[in-house]
Amino acid sequence: MSLSSPVPPLVEPADALSVDEVRRYSRHLIIPDVGMTGQKRLKNAKVLVIGAGGLGSPALLYLAAAGVGTLGIVDFDDVDESNLQRQVIHGQSDIGRPKAVSAQESITEINPYVDVVVHAERLDSSNVMAIFAPYDLIVDGTDNFATRYLVNDACVLLGKPYVWGSIFRFDGQVSVFWAEHGPCYRCLYPEPPPPGMVPSCAEGGVLGVLCASIGSVQVTEALKLLTGIGAPLLGRLLIYDALEMSWRELNVRKDPGCAICGDQPSVTGLIDYEAFCGAVSDEAADAAVDATISVSTLAGWLKQRADGSRDFTLVDVREPNEYEINRIPGSVLIPKGEFLSGEALSKLPPDKQVVLHCKVGVRSAEALAVVKGAGFADAVHVGGGVVAWVNQIDPSQPSY
Repeated sequence: MSLSSPVPPLVEPADALSVDEVRRYSRHLIIPDVGMTGQKRLKNAKVLVIGAGGLGSPALLYLAAAGVGTLGIVDFDDVDESNLQRQVIHGQSDIGRPKAVSAQESITEINPYVDVVVHAERLDSSNVMAIFAPYDLIVDGTDNFATRYLVNDACVLLGKPYVWGSIFRFDGQVSVFWAEHGPCYRCLYPEPPPPGMVPSCAEGGVLGVLCASIGSVQVTEALKLLTGIGAPLLGRLLIYDALEMSWRELNVRKDPGCAICGDQPSVTGLIDYEAFCGAVSDEAADAAVDATISVSTLAGWLKQRADGSRDFTLVDVREPNEYEINRIPGSVLIPKGEFLSGEALSKLPPDKQVVLHCKVGVRSAEALAVVKGAGFADAVHVGGGVVAWVNQIDPSQPSY
């Protein structure tokens, strides 16, 4: 069976491998379909990885070990202790350090022949084209919709392929998007989900080892594209269920009506992706106007409630497992889903002010819209949520 790829190799071979490189990559070199030529292509390749987090960690480690000559890292965040459950490129001593710098050091330790380029900045419409331009391939390890659409649109406009991955709890997805040879991300997901409908990993959690499963598939696809072997996941969406230990595949067709890669594109340049995706719905944003209090204000209100000078109901709209990790004292748990279904309204006292909070303020704003719509005109929510409470009021509690 031929292992030739339906698309040509992305990269021309480098002139030569050194004696040390031949020793290092010998297990690649004895694979007929990789061989010296394939390894020289990897040496000559320039790959940019978006994010040095859950997916970026295994992706960067294995791309480096494989001998990709230039690796770019885009990440503006610092290492947090909660990252270490899955972001294996970082260690305990890296807490508080820039992720991109920590990742660079780990890569150099794994393979000193790799040139690492650090982009310690937030990726946005003002810098994405310049950052992407020098690279042959993009590996997308982001966890928010605004950046995913930004990466997709920049790659389409630049004619570059990219390997996309997504993780949540026990589930993962992987595909290759390359508008010149198949569909793009917008062909699969023309519109982002409504704000607040899809929780992030920070809200919903992720099994740490899931990152390795999906990240390693992304690297496999990257190596195939760079060397021109095998059948890449162009036009195919690979879906992984870790609980069932099952993989299934869906075909994805190029959409002639796609907004950016279709026959008559309506998106011909970069747009405002934060506005396109929206952190919260318009209803939630409207409800939160003049109805958002700080955690310091809440702390004062709780003291007043204790001495009887103020009366209100404090409602935590997170999930029960989050409520077990930390909580604001005196709160009652009513998950956001019960507000969206209307079930929660019967649990709210009609004669008291309602104060809502969640982890950071997004879910509570969505619940606030429902509560205000039901006639609780003086209801408010807590900006920053329990994260701000732990950081500013009660640092003895754990964060997550």
